[in-house]
Amino acid sequence: MGEKRPYPGGNGDANGVKLAKTSAAASPAGAGNMAAAKAMALARAKEIQAKMAAKRELASKGAPAASSPAAPVLTEGTTAAAKLAAMKARIAGLGAAKSSSVGPQSSSNASTSKNVEKPSGVAPQPSRNTGTSKKLGPEGPRFATTLGNRRSEPPVAEAGPITPEFDEEGQRQNPYLDLKNLNNRDRMTRGLIFNQRGKYQDQAVKLRGQSRLEEIKNMLAKQARRAGLDENSERGFLVKPPPDVEWWDEGILEEKSYDCIDNPAKIKIESPDSIITIYVQHPVLLKAPQDKRLIETKPMYLTSKEQAKLRRMRRAADLKEHQAKIRLGLEPPPPPKVKRGNMMRVMGEQAIADPTAVEMLVESQIQQRHDNHLKANDERKLTKEERLAKLAENQKKDAQKALYMCVFKVDTLAFGKHRYQIDINAKQHDFTGVTIFHPHMNLVIVEGGSHGIQAFKKLMLHRIKWTENDKPTEIQEERQAEDPQWMKSVDVHGKLKDHSFNKCLLVFEGELKEKAFRKWGSRICETDGEAKDVLSRNKLDSLWALAKNTTE
Repeated sequence: MGEKRPYPGGNGDANGVKLAKTSAAASPAGAGNMAAAKAMALARAKEIQAKMAAKRELASKGAPAASSPAAPVLTEGTTAAAKLAAMKARIAGLGAAKSSSVGPQSSSNASTSKNVEKPSGVAPQPSRNTGTSKKLGPEGPRFATTLGNRRSEPPVAEAGPITPEFDEEGQRQNPYLDLKNLNNRDRMTRGLIFNQRGKYQDQAVKLRGQSRLEEIKNMLAKQARRAGLDENSERGFLVKPPPDVEWWDEGILEEKSYDCIDNPAKIKIESPDSIITIYVQHPVLLKAPQDKRLIETKPMYLTSKEQAKLRRMRRAADLKEHQAKIRLGLEPPPPPKVKRGNMMRVMGEQAIADPTAVEMLVESQIQQRHDNHLKANDERKLTKEERLAKLAENQKKDAQKALYMCVFKVDTLAFGKHRYQIDINAKQHDFTGVTIFHPHMNLVIVEGGSHGIQAFKKLMLHRIKWTENDKPTEIQEERQAEDPQWMKSVDVHGKLKDHSFNKCLLVFEGELKEKAFRKWGSRICETDGEAKDVLSRNKLDSLWALAKNTTE
């Protein structure tokens, strides 16, 4: 709240009437003070801007090394302009203070000048009030001492944002600041992005719906396969129409059809961009499949007389070598070979003196020679592992000669003995293939060498009695507990099924370039679709249609 102005008479009491305040614009001293303050603030702002510009220029050129820090150097023109502006502002402030000290409005002007916020860095000017006596005269203010002391204190600056301080050379007063990390790029603030309510719930609902749709598609596809759609009708044997242009003619014709074949301009045969040139391409000659087979040259067969003659000659050579070693003393002479026929001639007097003892000696020698013969035969025999290795080697050689495939169709394989015979013989011959069990028709596909295929054909077409059937044992019942009813040899009531109609037919037999199966196995298929799906993995789905159409 503003104080009353003193009485204009000088030493008279105030009349108690409050006079109207004069506006700041009407007072020339107030106007000058405000102009001076604005000039000082403007000069200080220009000085700070000049320092900041010099700092940016220094940062763009590169900060000094950390080992030898140096203050940024300002240009002479910028420093001189800043100092000149500050000096002008100070002179204007001094002139305004002199003019405001004369007149009855000095107290109000002084209070007004105190309320003006001075820029930082400008030193306060000393008071230049002259002619003031110790007594409160017309030139001195008339108010309480406590109020005067309180008014003489500097005004408290309002709290505001803390701005960085700079020294006289324009460098930030911060010992922990590394100037080489400064750059002129303004960092873009990243705004906050809030998720809408229910965003992730909608995503979860969409994912669940998509997974449910995939399950429905898979279920429909599975039902379509299990439906056993008969694709063996005429649609399965329809031939696709030929294309508009064959692939070997696409590079010669400009259009994608044969309609332009009568126009020589649209046929690229003698044109520069034609694929037909004067050069002849000689492809690499490949071996024919039959040339890759392993064909062993067999030795010439000998007659019985020739074989006996070779044996005599070989034994004579061995005996001659043995006799030479005995003469040289390398081997001891063998004991005489005593038999029942030469016993009396070899033993002589011993045989006459004690014929019983000599006979027992001869019999023991005969038995010893027989045992040695059997022992030598046993040593020449192959062990079980060696026999299996030899068999596998022969089967491998047989498959290297040529690969064959046989496909058999069996009406029913409900009898477990038939399934066992097929499985064990295929494994023994090292076949690859599959046995497909179906309620109405069973398919047996085997791949292997010619020797094994011939033996398996004899087994399937002649050796196995397909019309026989018998009840399963207890162990077989336990193994067949999870099998479907059509794979059991008895019906629901425990009666044997009639297999008098059962037979086996050879559907296909031929030579292969390479095997279609990697191992031997079996699959149970309830429908035609499942059976064709199993065969389609090996590109043999056409065999199912061929087997269904094959009759005796």
